[in-house]
Amino acid sequence: MTVLFLVVLVDMLGFTIVIPFLTFFVQDLASGQGITDVGSRDFWVGVVIAVYSLAQFLFTPILGSLSDRIGRRPVIMFGLVSNSVFFIVFGLSNSLEMAIIARFLSGAGNGNIAVARAYIGDISTSDMIPRRMGMLGAAFGLGFMIGPFIGGILSDPATSIGGVFDSNFWKEYEYLLPCLFSSLLSLVSLGLAYFWLEESMDLKEESEVRESSLKKLANTFSNIIRVLKIPVISTLVLINFLFLMAFSMMHGTFILFTAMSVDSGGLGWSELENGWIFAFIGLLGVIVQGGLIGPLSDRFGMRRLMIIGTILCGLGIASLPYVPSEASWLILGSSAGLAIGNGLFSPTQSSLLTFEAQNGGHELGMVMGAQEGYGALARIIGPLLAAYLWSVTVEGTGIWSFHTCFRVAGVIFMLAVVLQLTLSLKERPAEVINE
Repeated sequence: MTVLFLVVLVDMLGFTIVIPFLTFFVQDLASGQGITDVGSRDFWVGVVIAVYSLAQFLFTPILGSLSDRIGRRPVIMFGLVSNSVFFIVFGLSNSLEMAIIARFLSGAGNGNIAVARAYIGDISTSDMIPRRMGMLGAAFGLGFMIGPFIGGILSDPATSIGGVFDSNFWKEYEYLLPCLFSSLLSLVSLGLAYFWLEESMDLKEESEVRESSLKKLANTFSNIIRVLKIPVISTLVLINFLFLMAFSMMHGTFILFTAMSVDSGGLGWSELENGWIFAFIGLLGVIVQGGLIGPLSDRFGMRRLMIIGTILCGLGIASLPYVPSEASWLILGSSAGLAIGNGLFSPTQSSLLTFEAQNGGHELGMVMGAQEGYGALARIIGPLLAAYLWSVTVEGTGIWSFHTCFRVAGVIFMLAVVLQLTLSLKERPAEVINE
């Protein structure tokens, strides 16, 4: 678990470094290609965010099923190599097309989240799973705390750092340095995995593996559909889908709002200020998932925490656009709702899904891979929906204004709450209950 934690942490550091500058980067690329209308320009932010998830939707279930056959370790390492290469390509992008291709290929190779969760299921007893899922979530939170802060500092190094970076090259590629740093972190993570991460599965004979893998790959998408036919598991997957769709609506529009000029109703923040607020979100995620989720699960139960987390996220995102520029510190409250809510939801939902899969005798890698596939679909729809709503309402007034996409996200969170209230769950595997 220590090595897996470090691998996921370094991987997430690299991934989250892009958060503070991605919106500005895409806006610059769009403007450079003559897209000057505010709504049309900002829509491309959602496209670039969504294309990464599109690739994950297509390839993560395949990687999850493949890890059931060839092992978790090689799939995790493949994702780290993919990150190392395509982050650099993204930083060198000089057109929207190049940026979109780089993000797609990076997403295609990175199935680490689903495989890491399956890895935990392989090596953990039932009483360990909630806490270990929390540890995995803490790695995400720590990545969100440190990564965006680094990304904000390293963006536009010609201006923010100066010295050797005050050159025409770094002025032309002002977002390359954080991408290089991210690539380096992925290489470090790759080294950790190669030397110290042991395989969690007993692998079959090579010939059997090859045959099973090919068959599994051919049936990947039928497996995704099959998961939706399994009672309880299908509802949990749908809940996660709604949660992630609503949560991902915030990914692009959060910074579109904070970066918008004060005169237009935004906060006028830069990359660095956005890096700070995401560091705050990550810190709360670390506290909740790293230290509190175990005791809270024991006291209140995972199902109840999952519901509370969803409600907090809904309130947090719906209140974001109402933060006034003259009291911008109030965004800490909305951000806390998002951070704490996600910190409560993610490990509890993953643990409950793990237990249901084990109780039903279903392949854990297949179930987790399918959930991540649907999660990726949610992360495609969410940013695109938010980008569309933003593009048609950003210059509107009254009920149809830039507030609209945040309110819609809040409604989707509430739909997820309604589904959760219909569930009847066992919060331990069958063998523990029987004992």
